[in-house]
Amino acid sequence: MFNLRHSIFALIFGGVAVLAALAPSFAQAPSWPQRQVRFILPIGPGSGVDITARLLADKLAAKWGHPVVVENRPGGDAFVAITSVINANDDHVLLYAPASTFTAHPLLHAKLPYDINDLAPVSRITNTIIGIAVPVTLGVNNLKELAAKIKAEPGKLNYASATGANELLFAAFLKSEKLEMSKVPYRDTVQAINDLAEGRVHAYVGAYAILRPQLQAGKIKVLALTNTNKAPSLDIPTAEGAGFKTLTMDGLTGLFGPRNMPMPVRERIAADIREIVTDPAIVSRLGATGQVVNPGTPAELAAAIDEQRGTVKNIGATLGLKPAQ
Repeated sequence: MFNLRHSIFALIFGGVAVLAALAPSFAQAPSWPQRQVRFILPIGPGSGVDITARLLADKLAAKWGHPVVVENRPGGDAFVAITSVINANDDHVLLYAPASTFTAHPLLHAKLPYDINDLAPVSRITNTIIGIAVPVTLGVNNLKELAAKIKAEPGKLNYASATGANELLFAAFLKSEKLEMSKVPYRDTVQAINDLAEGRVHAYVGAYAILRPQLQAGKIKVLALTNTNKAPSLDIPTAEGAGFKTLTMDGLTGLFGPRNMPMPVRERIAADIREIVTDPAIVSRLGATGQVVNPGTPAELAAAIDEQRGTVKNIGATLGLKPAQ
């Protein structure tokens, strides 16, 4: 009888011990990734976001033990990239994008083909350095000279810009300064840089990374940066420092997943990215390409996006634009 009772208690307590040992694994996030991860970008190769995405992809693939592939899907004012991620509804298919590509959408389009709530913030990564550039042949050396030239030749000069909030930012600047300038549309604004260098485009607002080759070739000048703070690696003034506060907006970039992506997975990705981009060698490398390292959690990315939406809302008020319903 004693042996039987002892055996029963041993079985019960043994089972409890096994369950206790297994309990932590039930509380942990699902194993991720389980296969190839894809970063979908709304802009073409050569931009600051593209350069950073490819560097991160290599480092994360080694860390995660699965390939990380970067796919450029420019066009459609970022709708192509955004809707492809949302429609995939797969936590291995992520949007890697400047927030400015979609924070301005409600002001640029009467109706949107997606719901922004279908994207979940995963990780803040960098602030892209955004430059305001002109061809050397234009003969201007700073923003005040550019404004004076536009005013002297109303409607004769044109500009191009990265899509989204950067486009609205420059348009608001023109309206605030009572300047007339036509916009040249591009499917992929990276292509506009060649036209800028040749003088066919008279001003461009976009990532410093794609401006740099033509700057180094001596064909263009970067007059100012839209960023709040001066870039440590560049001897270029901010627009606010040059006397034009209305041209201030940071080039926030981040990673986004489907709306139901588990928070533990998102936080794990953000932590892995922070570990990589805060390495001094990576900080230096990204700085040279026009990026300021600024990693953050899902919550920090969400807060930064809300802040940019507030800036865009003010720009919309300046331009008299009403957001899409």
